[in-house]
Amino acid sequence: MNELLWLLLPVAAASGWFMARRSATRGTQRGGELSSEYFKGLNYLLNEQPDEAIEVFIRMLEVDSDTVETHLALGNLFRRRGEVDRAIRIHQNLIARPTLSKQQRTEALLELGQDYMRAGLFDRAESLFQELVENTAHLVPALQQLLAIYQQEKDWEQAVATARQLGVASGKPMNATIAQFYCELGEDARRSHDTARAQQMIKRALAYDKLCVRASIMQGDMAREAGDLRGAIRFYRRVEEQDIEFLPEVIGPMRRCYEEQGNVDAMIDYLQRVLDRYEGVSPMLTLADLIFRRDGEPAAAAFVAEQLKRRPSVRGLERLIELNLSHSEGSARDNLLILRELVGQLLEHKPIYKCLHCGFTGKVLHWQCPSCKRWNVTKPIHGVQGE
Repeated sequence: MNELLWLLLPVAAASGWFMARRSATRGTQRGGELSSEYFKGLNYLLNEQPDEAIEVFIRMLEVDSDTVETHLALGNLFRRRGEVDRAIRIHQNLIARPTLSKQQRTEALLELGQDYMRAGLFDRAESLFQELVENTAHLVPALQQLLAIYQQEKDWEQAVATARQLGVASGKPMNATIAQFYCELGEDARRSHDTARAQQMIKRALAYDKLCVRASIMQGDMAREAGDLRGAIRFYRRVEEQDIEFLPEVIGPMRRCYEEQGNVDAMIDYLQRVLDRYEGVSPMLTLADLIFRRDGEPAAAAFVAEQLKRRPSVRGLERLIELNLSHSEGSARDNLLILRELVGQLLEHKPIYKCLHCGFTGKVLHWQCPSCKRWNVTKPIHGVQGE
């Protein structure tokens, strides 16, 4: 409430100044009547009745070139408070005035478009922002709002076109984001069983961003589904060069490809090489499982124990407990079971991924953060309880 009162003080000052200027200009005695309204508004303000104060100040402010900024500020204030209907009414009233300059009208259009966005009226907002873009007025914010609309509506073709315009207008290329839009189009095509279009969209994504991990994973998945195991492995292994932090996303499918080829030793060789480059635990756990299958439990347990000295990990500890349970008896086995239960509880609710921009965490990889809506900012969590 105190914050709102402070925000209204400039409005009250503007109203008082406007009334005083009108009184002086007309040279009449009507200023006393108008001043009573002004003091009435101030009284509401001081008694922490901001809604009543706002209504008084709005009545006092006629729209002319000197009060446009005050109306814009009031509308913005209403929108921030969540009173979108009031904000829309103020901005619509501004736009209807024939005395507005071109600049003032475009500012009001931008504010009204943001009101519609807040109200969820995307079609109305889109129309206003498109008008601003056509008139090259407030180009960057208008394009940003249009891009938000197209992403909300999952209109990825329009999102691509708008992102290109925004990149040119802002001088900040949006290639990585555009690549994600093409990946979305590729996913849509895959759901429609249009393999040719999906491949085309993925290639466009990589043309915009050669480091697009998502596109490589999609290519690998499609090659594996088509029975091209060698091709799938090649695409999955490319992720290591694009962004090694996403290696855990492809280790599982890559392993299945090698197993279907009957070439597990090649997977073991690959993982052993990767261990020197990647500090996470996923390659180590997969390698431990393959060693267990090939050389037995003692060799796998010794490998995990040695690796835990280099990369302490709760997930690694869990695997070591599992490996030792098979030959433990009596109280030693009971203790291991208790420890396994505790480790399992510790890991159960731990997030796996984190947005590097806003800090949002979760157990599912989102290429667009559900919280801040940014692309390419979510990564696997590292550390003792993470990757």
